[in-house]
Amino acid sequence: MTPDSPPATGPRTASPVKRLCGTLAAAPDKSVSHRALMFSALADGASQISNLLESADVTATARAVAALGADVRRDGPGVWTVTGRGVWTSPDGPLDLGNAGTGVRLLMGAAARFELEAVFTGDSSLSARPMARVLDPLALMGARSQSSGGRLPVRLTGSSALRPIDYTPPVASAQVKSAILLAGLGADGETIVREAHATRGHTETMAPLYGADMEAEADGAGLIVRVRGGRVLTPHDLAVPGDPSSAAFALGAALITPDSAVTLTGVMDNPARNGLYAVLRDMGADLTMTPAGTRAGEALVDLSARSGMLTGIEIEADRAPSMIDEYPILSVIAAFAEGTTVMKGLAELRAKESDRLAASAAMLAANGVQVELGEDYLVVHGCGAGGVRGGGVVETRHDHRLAMSGLVMGLGARAPVSVDDVAMIATSYPGFFSDMAALGAPIA
Repeated sequence: MTPDSPPATGPRTASPVKRLCGTLAAAPDKSVSHRALMFSALADGASQISNLLESADVTATARAVAALGADVRRDGPGVWTVTGRGVWTSPDGPLDLGNAGTGVRLLMGAAARFELEAVFTGDSSLSARPMARVLDPLALMGARSQSSGGRLPVRLTGSSALRPIDYTPPVASAQVKSAILLAGLGADGETIVREAHATRGHTETMAPLYGADMEAEADGAGLIVRVRGGRVLTPHDLAVPGDPSSAAFALGAALITPDSAVTLTGVMDNPARNGLYAVLRDMGADLTMTPAGTRAGEALVDLSARSGMLTGIEIEADRAPSMIDEYPILSVIAAFAEGTTVMKGLAELRAKESDRLAASAAMLAANGVQVELGEDYLVVHGCGAGGVRGGGVVETRHDHRLAMSGLVMGLGARAPVSVDDVAMIATSYPGFFSDMAALGAPIA
């Protein structure tokens, strides 16, 4: 069912390059890929998904929905057919989601609406991440779970008679919102999720494509999403748009490497995902966005970046939800800017694959960049025209975004930058090394 492409492993070093140039098709979006597999598996009938991200995280979700009763077939590179039967059943063994935080949290919500029992597990990194933020609202709906301290492994017992709830998540998390909405598809009545700050809305966008009765409305800076349970989902064929989070690495590399010009085509332009690009423009980045149609209900753009001097700015906390995954690469870009960049409202980074806030600060400090770290903020003192020293080793802490950010830093620094392991890059962006090489940056 899964492609046979062993991931790169072990340490890697990125050395300074004189120039990056070229055009790439953006890697498929991970968040949309997870949801496409789940909605197709929940539907009654066959759906074809093209341009699916074939990363370790996404293929873990594919194996999980197959274990829950869907027929999952890979027809070719990026092309998958998922045949759902409208109901999920208890799997024969534990569902191992590896490092897939989106996969495990959304699957628990989707599975909660069926009369089944399933054990969800993951690797050591995923097992350290909080699951109570999902399990608590599912319990209010009538699902039962057993875990140790709200961590994996989790034994979930679902119910075909879930109660609708009106819920405001205590943290801004699209994963929490989506888990509740997926459970709400099977509740008897209307389930409502209220967000003080709107998070990525891929679930709300995709659900109607499969016949779900779900709608979202703006509420100031936040969002109110309603789903009415009881509908049988119908199959739908779709193509996955390009990932703005993955695109950030090549575009960031172009911004910090002299005489560079890089274009990523087919990048999703979702208001809850494009915060990084707005911030980079505020810093003076030479970025061009050209409309490029739609996929899976999402607008697309072609993004072009040219190198040039950037200026540090203050980034307020209310911008964090729209770029929460991009702070490691933003911190690297800020290190090359002139002046100081202040990033606020970053407490959620401490609950990612690693303590991503502390790890980003350590990555910069190891390469000669002055930083100030707080409980929910990071201050980066840019090196300006003098450039980032480099020469350090980045401790990736099993975090794919730290690994890629560290390697991007090495392309623009004065001395090479090494990372201690790259195996986890395959969880989100298996084409990272080939894409960077195509732009003129082979990484040894």
